[in-house]
Amino acid sequence: MRMIDLIEKKRDQKALTEEEIRFLVQGYTRGEIPDYQMASFLMAVYFQGMTPEETAHFTMEIVRSGEQIDLSSIEGIKVDKHSTGGVGDTTTLVLAPLVGSVGVPVAKMSGRGLGHTGGTIDKLESFPGFHVEVDNEEFIRLVNQNKVAVIGQSGKLTPADKKLYALRDVTGTVNSIPLIASSIMSKKIASGSDAIVLDVKVGAGAFMKSMEDARKLARTMVEIGDNVGRKTMAVISDMSQPLGFAVGNALEVKEAIDTLKGKGPKDLEELCLTLGSHMVCLAGKAQTPEEAGSMLKEAMNNGKALETMKQFIRAQGGDDRYVDHPEQLLTAKYTMEVKAKEDGYISEITANEIGTAAMMLGAGRATKESEIDLAVGLVLNKKIGDSVRNGETLVTIYSNRSSVTDVIEKVEQAYAISKQPVQPPVLIHDIVQG
Repeated sequence: MRMIDLIEKKRDQKALTEEEIRFLVQGYTRGEIPDYQMASFLMAVYFQGMTPEETAHFTMEIVRSGEQIDLSSIEGIKVDKHSTGGVGDTTTLVLAPLVGSVGVPVAKMSGRGLGHTGGTIDKLESFPGFHVEVDNEEFIRLVNQNKVAVIGQSGKLTPADKKLYALRDVTGTVNSIPLIASSIMSKKIASGSDAIVLDVKVGAGAFMKSMEDARKLARTMVEIGDNVGRKTMAVISDMSQPLGFAVGNALEVKEAIDTLKGKGPKDLEELCLTLGSHMVCLAGKAQTPEEAGSMLKEAMNNGKALETMKQFIRAQGGDDRYVDHPEQLLTAKYTMEVKAKEDGYISEITANEIGTAAMMLGAGRATKESEIDLAVGLVLNKKIGDSVRNGETLVTIYSNRSSVTDVIEKVEQAYAISKQPVQPPVLIHDIVQG
């Protein structure tokens, strides 16, 4: 078998066999296929796409390139959740204990953030003592004991994906739906979950800007899951503005705690209940999303969700007293307010600009080596559709530096005010089932 033949076959819009896909993925991972030939193949995929069967085979070969986590000794159906990213996306901090509180095992592997704010792991480290360096045996014990554990991603998972992504990043082939889908799903499958709920973001603050592309990505990932024996579904949710109010690590933890009490932002609660209800259904704990949603809402109201969070934090070495007293979490030295300069209605909040402003404060990483400041960030006081008066606060800035003129300018650029009333955006755009 020759790589040049596979490049030409894909160039001519012909489907590759499972054996051919195994040859190219494994050969590239072992260094037997050079970058220039794999780059040529990726460009052919960028223009010609892949069939659902090809994409599934491609995904599974990436999975087989490294370690696969065996979670079979965890009792029940393990359901994982993945978000395609966004600004102020606090869902995992809420969903893991919330879904665990109704008896669904959540064995979550998460990463550190690169960009606007820290990742889930960074945010959880806002709890003093919390650690993610847990071996597989202890990970499984914690999930069986508390129904939830969150650890760092193993460096041995999907080495082919790391190598392929680095090549895609420098060859203009990142924005290919089969390649995006296989990259995401390979990590979820290698992590050992039985079922997967996907939160596919769409809008100005998302990777997928149009509904057409978001649906294509959602459908492709759901098809991969179905083709490899994982129950999979996707929710397409709005990211035309930041989710919730908080953007920043400790600030988002406080917001997650409020949401578990049933007192969080309405959009964050709605999204968590939607995603969580489908997780509960895929785990076989409810027949319909409506029934599951009622179970989750009750767990918020009776304190069970918050208690599960405390058990989870405590079990991984964290100080769970901060769950009851979130105001004692890391706090920035300075607070400043960005005020409206006219009356009207909020018509736009450019999510990426808000994310960049948080990163300028130190809430995110520009490179993997960057250190993040867990205390800093932004809290939005106004969202799209809200009325505002001249002089009212749009955003509160939490900073550890006294001068934030650059951040204020960035926030002001993110907001647009209309004289006419504006409808807030719809949060849940579509559900894609397997």
